[in-house]
Amino acid sequence: MIKNEPDQKNSTQKRLVSFRYAFNGIWYLFKTQPNARIHLLAAVVVIALGFCLSVSQTEWLILVITMGSVIAAETVNTSIELLVDKISPGYDPVAGRIKDLGAASVLFTAIAAAVVGIVIFGPRLWGLW
Repeated sequence: MIKNEPDQKNSTQKRLVSFRYAFNGIWYLFKTQPNARIHLLAAVVVIALGFCLSVSQTEWLILVITMGSVIAAETVNTSIELLVDKISPGYDPVAGRIKDLGAASVLFTAIAAAVVGIVIFGPRLWGLW
């Protein structure tokens, strides 16, 4: 083997380990964060509505990106909260502001997701009445 070539087996094992860490994070998120479970439930409802109301391929793409963005924002927010709690265990107004900003990012994406849901599902649901 040439010295400069990466060890293929070692590289594959590292990738598999990194996926395990990511799945550990997903498990932790949904096990410990009530808001993440709410977002997951909302995603399940959106998926069910999408099938029931026959959304288009483009609408599916928008919905998937939107749902993924909300859950990703919740994941980053949880990371921020854990990090802030670790480095600033006592009350600190700046630490509180950092956590508030992390929560704001989730709120922004959730509001955007709600607007997407209204635009995509609203006319279809209205037509059922």
